[in-house]
Amino acid sequence: MDYTSISTLGELKASGYVSLSVKDELRKNLITQLQNKDAGFEGILGYDETVIPELQTAILSRHNILLLGLRGQAKTRIARLMVNLLDEYIPYVGGSEIFDDPLNPISWYAMDMIKTHGDDTPVLWQHRSERYTEKLATPDVTVADLIGDVDPIKAATLKLTYNDERVIHFGLIPRAHRSIFVINELPDLQARIQVALFNMLQEKDIQIRGFKLRLPLDVQFVFTANPEDYTNRGSIVTPLKDRIESQILTHYPKTISISRKITFQEARLTEEQKLIEVDGLVKDLVEQVAFEARKSEFIDQKSGVSARLTISAYENLVSTAERRMLINREKSTFVRLSDLTGIIPAVTGKIELVYEGELEGPAKVANTLIGKAIKTLFSRYFPDPELAKKSKKGNPYQLITDWFTDGNTLDLSDSLTAAQYKKELMLVSGLYDLVKKFHPKLSANQTLLLMEFVLHGLAEYSQLNKNFLEGGFGFSDMFDSLFNVDLDDEDDIDYK
Repeated sequence: MDYTSISTLGELKASGYVSLSVKDELRKNLITQLQNKDAGFEGILGYDETVIPELQTAILSRHNILLLGLRGQAKTRIARLMVNLLDEYIPYVGGSEIFDDPLNPISWYAMDMIKTHGDDTPVLWQHRSERYTEKLATPDVTVADLIGDVDPIKAATLKLTYNDERVIHFGLIPRAHRSIFVINELPDLQARIQVALFNMLQEKDIQIRGFKLRLPLDVQFVFTANPEDYTNRGSIVTPLKDRIESQILTHYPKTISISRKITFQEARLTEEQKLIEVDGLVKDLVEQVAFEARKSEFIDQKSGVSARLTISAYENLVSTAERRMLINREKSTFVRLSDLTGIIPAVTGKIELVYEGELEGPAKVANTLIGKAIKTLFSRYFPDPELAKKSKKGNPYQLITDWFTDGNTLDLSDSLTAAQYKKELMLVSGLYDLVKKFHPKLSANQTLLLMEFVLHGLAEYSQLNKNFLEGGFGFSDMFDSLFNVDLDDEDDIDYK
């Protein structure tokens, strides 16, 4: 039934409308959603068997919730999607700054309005999109910000004493009455401010200065926190944590396929960029970089590696290919492995290095992660080069490595035109035949991509030498690179 045409308290009573607390409202709508087998929490991927069931259980239990996890694990997005479980519209007393329920008013203003106007009290309707308040916890947040304080200007204007409830200026939480209130990064909130939340969670009332004020606020609290914060910047005080009934642990994607879905869902590409060909191998490599980062000894694992790394990296990867296409005035292009140099700024901006990583430098760590990702995925497409070298059936990479042993080198920069890129790769003896042997049905672009992939893979298995060029990579014989010294540069020679 559509109640939104109702405009007075009398009409609301006559309609048979029943008020629910915000937690009961969430529970009621979740029950309907589960019974109808509706998806719910759309856009949240990889949590179907872990976080989402626990969250639904907490809502059914009418609990306040703490989402605990490293950065980039969709904690805030989950909280925002809870709004969809609220009724589309709820009534409130017209003019009430805390959106009082007409059938259950709690503020002086609403009770006075109903006492004065009775059934003629004006009723307005609030959409669920307006019933969500979010606050990032920072050290400068005050009790007045969250709960409220005495407003001397209001007291002077209304000619009231400070003993009158009407001089109170309500903070964010009272204004979130009958709504969802989210505090992000809870440990960053000063301990004394956290203490101020005790009563609201347990007794459901607020205390402002010396007022004997009891407002039974109806709020669904959702808190988010990063485990790192417990040791680095602050902690959740124990009594407050004890009052948060459900703690739910979030996590990073557990598989490459889930990670890919998240990346493609979130990546912001223009219509022109969507026309650029991106092979599945390259997409998997971008995701594998993040997986390698999450177990790298150079990266602070307590800080985490956000899912935003792969999203930014994928956007940069496509833009690198687009930039080359525009410079070369080509009408189309496809992403190459040499374009992976373009993702380095996205990687270095999303990782926190430990001491050993700082010594290496962020750019070198990023290149190392790219190399490890290539090595991890290489065996899915081609035989292990180390095992192939010892095989009695012959080494399928022999012609390729021999070509470099003969003194040949190959530079693949991201500035090469499509024709130049193909010409350079076709120079390497045995490279085209190797790819066609293991993957005979690929398109021309995919074949070229895998030809370059073989060179990178051999370099990661120490069969070739790979140099990092400006905007690309150079390949040469492994042993020549070890013993080749430029005698014209005395700095290269150690005379000791």
